[in-house]
Amino acid sequence: MAAKKKESAEKTLVIVESPAKAKTIEKYLGPGYTVKASMGHLIDLPKSRMAIQIDNNFEPEYITVRGRAKLLKELQKDAKNSSHVFLASDPDREGEAIAWHLNNAIKEKTSADIKRVVFNEITPNAIREAVKNPRGIYESLVNAQKARRVLDRLVGYNLSPLLWEKVKNGLSAGRVQSVALRLICEREKEVEDFIPEEYWTLEADFIKGKTQFTAQLVKYKGAKPELKNEAEVNKIIEEIKNSECKVKEIKSTDKTVRPKAPYTTSKLQQDAANRLGFTSRKTMQVAQQLYEGIQIGSSRVGLITYMRTDSVRIAQSALDDVRKWIGKNFPDQLPAEPIHYAVGKSAQDAHECIRPTYIDYTPDSVKEYLTRDQLRLYSIIWERFFSSQMNNAKTRTTSVDIEAGEALFRVSASKLIEKGFYSVMKVLSSKEEVTGNIPALKEGEVLDSAHKFYPEQHFTSGPARYTDASIVKMLEEKGIGRPSTYAPIISVLLDRYYVTRNNRQLMPTVLGKMISKILVESFPDVINEKFTAEVENELDAVEQDKVVWNDMIRDFYGPFKKRVEEVEHNTESIKGFLDERTDLVCEKCGKPMVKKLGRFGFFLACSGFPECHNTKSIPLAKCPIKGCNGDIVERKSKGRGKSFYGCTNYPKCSFISHFKPIDATCPKCGWFMVEKFDKKNGTYKSCINPDCDYLHSAGEEEMPAPVPSEV
Repeated sequence: MAAKKKESAEKTLVIVESPAKAKTIEKYLGPGYTVKASMGHLIDLPKSRMAIQIDNNFEPEYITVRGRAKLLKELQKDAKNSSHVFLASDPDREGEAIAWHLNNAIKEKTSADIKRVVFNEITPNAIREAVKNPRGIYESLVNAQKARRVLDRLVGYNLSPLLWEKVKNGLSAGRVQSVALRLICEREKEVEDFIPEEYWTLEADFIKGKTQFTAQLVKYKGAKPELKNEAEVNKIIEEIKNSECKVKEIKSTDKTVRPKAPYTTSKLQQDAANRLGFTSRKTMQVAQQLYEGIQIGSSRVGLITYMRTDSVRIAQSALDDVRKWIGKNFPDQLPAEPIHYAVGKSAQDAHECIRPTYIDYTPDSVKEYLTRDQLRLYSIIWERFFSSQMNNAKTRTTSVDIEAGEALFRVSASKLIEKGFYSVMKVLSSKEEVTGNIPALKEGEVLDSAHKFYPEQHFTSGPARYTDASIVKMLEEKGIGRPSTYAPIISVLLDRYYVTRNNRQLMPTVLGKMISKILVESFPDVINEKFTAEVENELDAVEQDKVVWNDMIRDFYGPFKKRVEEVEHNTESIKGFLDERTDLVCEKCGKPMVKKLGRFGFFLACSGFPECHNTKSIPLAKCPIKGCNGDIVERKSKGRGKSFYGCTNYPKCSFISHFKPIDATCPKCGWFMVEKFDKKNGTYKSCINPDCDYLHSAGEEEMPAPVPSEV
């Protein structure tokens, strides 16, 4: 009996957020510890009502999340049978709030000692150290989360019903998402208003011995050439084509390239988008897997530190380890002293940078245990961290100016003369390290006459639409949101069809533009970046115990509620404004079909609703397969819900396109056209027929009229 009591007294329950993390931690802690997962929030605000007591200091009315009561009872039971309970949710505001709710729910059911533990990385040492040094729950951190939650609930639950009443049912608005939508809509307006201007460039081939190389015209008659049309270019070619070509000047410039700081959340999302083609959501999902633990042989290992951070700070132990590794593997690239990077002014600096947890786990050593996406993301995290503690690199750029009559051509080439931190770069290696190749030349040397000319037409580029990478960069620069919210902001705009992603570009939909216009015009003081950034600063002040959270909410809510009532009273409803009658007839009841805008875009609905519930997708093009009379419509794949375009006669017809048809027919073969994008050519139109090579580039004359399809 005494032995049983002793065993019970030594039992410790650890509660984390995810099952994957629970598995990893349980292996590290060993006997006497039970590790369970709360699966995120168990106690939260209800979804069906506002649940904020306006007249009682804005206190929230929390409930057990629907479907989570059973799990909460199990955790209470486990806590009752334990002598110690460690609340080990994530080390941020949300994690602190989860721990606070669990503490309140568990302490009623147990006499166990309940403490909070946090760790920035899931390694044996970090876990054991955290367990040795538990702490209480930081009320100020909980209050910051509570203030954000209450503020977002007050904004969302006042603005969303307003949109239901004035625009259409099922819409939503939010304090942060609506500002991000505004930025995307404003950029789209700039793109639409931009008028491209034509300009030309001229390149020429020169010959030295058996080597041929190409140089670009940089000056004509002593000035930078502004070539507006083909005639101007041809005039220059005529004037210089028989001129003597002489090397006028050779210049070499050395440039020092410094390594970049280790990753923060936003910089990781930006690089993963630009280098790997990941969306922000995907980056965070894969990073979460690496953080929570991967099975490496017989051990389960957390490979990176916590992935939600705005700091570039590096723990001293990690600095010591990485310098030791560099000294062993690249001794010539080890700086005399560790490199310290300045933490941004607005950074909370609660956690260190995103880095590998184990120095010896190089990407090559763990690649057999990782999925392709895990390996690619881990590789850039590893490379960025290790390179951050290595010597500068040096490049040498050589420029050669060649005179041909009154024209001056220039060719440049760069090479790496000191490899420095590039020694560990593979995935992140810069394409600009080595560019071009120039034969050995001397000043005054005469070359063979310009061998061939390459005049090329261009058009000035307007502002680029936002991508995942550039919108995250903008949100960070403007102080909108925090590391944990960048990916959810983008996801919610896409999920609600306010924004679509086309060739990685974020474009507002008709619905998104309409909602943004209404909100910005009606609530200019709330739906703006300045207010959103100020809120983040106030939440930081609450977290530091400098501001009382209820006072912060009270100062905001009075004027805001008054403005909501004014807009509700004065703004006209535009419900049904976008509905459009069509010539199509409902096959079920014979009434006309109406084009409507829903949560996921436009669709066709029977005008006989509610008697007839018939709806269907809008035909985008006729199926190009010979003998098939079906229509091409948008469909969603299972799982991730990615859009693709298929025939309505499926499965009889299996035609599929991953590109959206546009309102144009190929003049060569009659199949439908699609819009594509690449960095070199920009946006262009291409025939979907794999056997047809027709392309229509930006800047060309309007496409010829569609020809009748004979396929």
